[in-house]
Amino acid sequence: MAAYNVRSGFLRKAERLFEIVQLLRLAREPISAQHIASELGSSKRSVYRDIAALKAQDVPVRGEAGIGYVLEKGFDMPPLMLTSDELDAAVLGAHWVASRGEPDLAKAALNFLAKIEVVVPERLRGHVLEPATSIAPVVPACEAVNSSLLRHAIRTHRKITLVYQDGAGTRTERVVWPVLLGYRDAGRILAAWCELRNGFRYFRTDRMISADVLEQRIPENALALRARWRTAMDQERANYANQPQEGS
Repeated sequence: MAAYNVRSGFLRKAERLFEIVQLLRLAREPISAQHIASELGSSKRSVYRDIAALKAQDVPVRGEAGIGYVLEKGFDMPPLMLTSDELDAAVLGAHWVASRGEPDLAKAALNFLAKIEVVVPERLRGHVLEPATSIAPVVPACEAVNSSLLRHAIRTHRKITLVYQDGAGTRTERVVWPVLLGYRDAGRILAAWCELRNGFRYFRTDRMISADVLEQRIPENALALRARWRTAMDQERANYANQPQEGS
């Protein structure tokens, strides 16, 4: 009998083998056949057969019954060996980006769907052509700055000169160090270190009047900058949680 679990129903053998490889890739120490069987909703006997099948396909699985199994480092799965749920997740995400991303990213999402339709197995093609999921329509935000420029600045670790208008209509010009671009149903928010305020600030893209990427690189290491931002964000959340609530 084919393996079964509540997440994915009856697993085809190819999908089961893929899941086993994924479990081994994520494990930091040998994992037992019993653990694998529990994750897949199968039996230890099925796992032993599947491990033997993987070894027969030259997948570098090491170990034996009673000890556990590991996957040698450096092994890469062939591309697009996606399960049904993984393909649903990819298609749902692409449709979300196509409906809410800036023009460049929305176009890239549609191109992705067109490419994945061609390369997925025939039995899974319906996941792309007739998806089981849907995205609610939204009214696009009116923006003067293309967010692709902001993403480019983040990737190249460069400063941005930003003309920004706050909720009260006051305009300021700032030099910021972009950390990441957050996507919402309506618009986007740039998290950045602001040289004018000497702290992390959040800038709505629909309030940006203009933005120019500077040649000047951010002097702080990208990972260190993001770590500082996460610490500041955690502190901000903690402060908010500790504020007295109305009616308490």
